[in-house]
Amino acid sequence: MTLSEASSPSELDSVAPEALSTHSETPRPQRRRRSGGGGGGGARQANRSTGTVKSTSTTRVSQPFDPAPVPFTSLITEPAVLDALAQRGFVQTTPIQSAVLPYALTGRGVIGCAETGTGKTAAYLLPILVKLMAAGHTDSHNTIRALILAPTRELATQIDDEIQGFAYHAPVASVPVYGGVPMEPQERALKAGVDIVVATPGRLLDHMRSNVGDFSHVEVFVLDEADRMMDMGFWPDVRRIAEMMPATANRQTMLFSATMPEEVMRFADELSPDAALIQVGSSRGPAATITHEARIVSSREKPAALARELRRERGTAIVFVNTKIGCDRLARELHRSGLRAAAVHADRPQKERTETIEAFRSGRVKVLVATDVAARGLDIDDVALVVNYEVPRSVDSYVHRVGRTGRNDATGHALTLADEHERSYLEDIEKAFGLTLLR
Repeated sequence: MTLSEASSPSELDSVAPEALSTHSETPRPQRRRRSGGGGGGGARQANRSTGTVKSTSTTRVSQPFDPAPVPFTSLITEPAVLDALAQRGFVQTTPIQSAVLPYALTGRGVIGCAETGTGKTAAYLLPILVKLMAAGHTDSHNTIRALILAPTRELATQIDDEIQGFAYHAPVASVPVYGGVPMEPQERALKAGVDIVVATPGRLLDHMRSNVGDFSHVEVFVLDEADRMMDMGFWPDVRRIAEMMPATANRQTMLFSATMPEEVMRFADELSPDAALIQVGSSRGPAATITHEARIVSSREKPAALARELRRERGTAIVFVNTKIGCDRLARELHRSGLRAAAVHADRPQKERTETIEAFRSGRVKVLVATDVAARGLDIDDVALVVNYEVPRSVDSYVHRVGRTGRNDATGHALTLADEHERSYLEDIEKAFGLTLLR
């Protein structure tokens, strides 16, 4: 079995998601993590040959790597990490892990770019945990040694859950820090000391401005879904946080995402000039395990066309819309038509969002209607169908939406319903990825 990621969602609504929820849900406090969890499933073999791949940056090329699966025991020697992997039945690496771990385990900076569902989260978490455990870590946790930034609460929580699984039997503590919940429990954990902080940029910057937490000894700085943080308007906050970190020479910096726009690459050059760029597979396109089609349907006929398609589908489906209002409206329409549908978007309180996603994961909800809050790395197995009820307005959004299916070596299907006014967006997607959507 290979170890796949528990990656992440994000939100393209007009307001950053962590600023929207007002539900008072107390986050989990600082705590120990005990070895044994992690993501599940295998990953598509994205690139079967060793070699140099041209990157999305005009000044960098991908470092040589061999993406073939190898036993974790050939790369990692830390007993506690190996125990955690063995207890979960994880034996071999995925391509991105095969490519990244030889660099990251030496302490070198890494810029990792690979398709969704391929194991990027473990590719940076395993080196962090090896570093912490190999140092003969004690129970004091008096300084923050690793900081991971993520664009949304859902992704921050999932990353923190992965840490819990990998470090269940080890003296390593972590805390998730995100908005939409009270700050006080987070403050107590940060002041008490914690090894790893997993945070959204806005809330973390609030704490840092109040001098909460000691970030002067951060040894590892990770940006997960860096391009989405830029898209969501977090880039100024990310830059301010980076300026508060120790000098680059004293810190390992890792950036991971499915796409790496030029602006993100330039920032990576500033943060870690000597980082190794690892490009596994296409720098932008959707996974080859996904089939694609589009239909021209008038706006008036879309609800009925969607309902017919969902009734034919025996598995679960995620339906993407562009606005929060449209998300709620469509979920109600589908529910009235007899389909078990629920909506998730940034205006929903965090507790409701979590409950809805868990209901979908367990099968109690068959159809998840979502804005792009769900387009980045939800760790849900066997999503058979993704429907773009409205055509995404950027080609990168298309990649991340359809990437919710066809994960972990499974096949999936992506259907886009477009009216005539959306045809130009379809053509942009076809040109960007060489797809034929309309047949």
